Amino acid sequence: MIVALIIACEIGFWVLLAAGLALRYLAKMPRLGAAVLLCEPLMELVLLVVTTMDLKNGAEPDWKHGLAALYIGYTVAYGHYTIKWLDGHAAHRLAGGPKPAGAGYGKARAVHEWKLWARTVLGAAVALGLLQTAIWYVGDAGDVSSLRAWQFGALRAVGIHALVAAAYTVWPKKAPAGTDEEGRPSLAKTG
Repeated sequence: MIVALIIACEIGFWVLLAAGLALRYLAKMPRLGAAVLLCEPLMELVLLVVTTMDLKNGAEPDWKHGLAALYIGYTVAYGHYTIKWLDGHAAHRLAGGPKPAGAGYGKARAVHEWKLWARTVLGAAVALGLLQTAIWYVGDAGDVSSLRAWQFGALRAVGIHALVAAAYTVWPKKAPAGTDEEGRPSLAKTG
């Protein structure tokens, strides 16, 4: 049931996001669109409650509980960022707003990657906290090795993402000829 709920939360995230953006920009109902977008965190709250109830009712902790914790952590760290990013693109495409800035090149891109890494650290911290709480809750009554494995998985994700950010720092991506680090046309003359 938890896996089905995780899938439903992911589908619900995109459905609510599409509905909220459509209401904001196509139907010209920005307040209603914002209200729909604010319903997004409720799905994660439901997932947290169902996962907690499952463990309370004596379910053996396994990969499903770990996946739920990582999903909630990811949503806490990246949910608002994703909504804001897509909102900027929808405003540009559907309402004539300015084109959102990209990740950039060189130092700007490295800074962007380290900011994303900080989000990954936040998501992992939330997941680690939820997993540790579940481990303490279950205690000696059950096998918590699966939950511990998910904790190590979250830490590995932080480490791998740090390597990606470090790679952009050590080997910065060069801007195309005639553009600056943010990808905008350069004011300097190119020979």
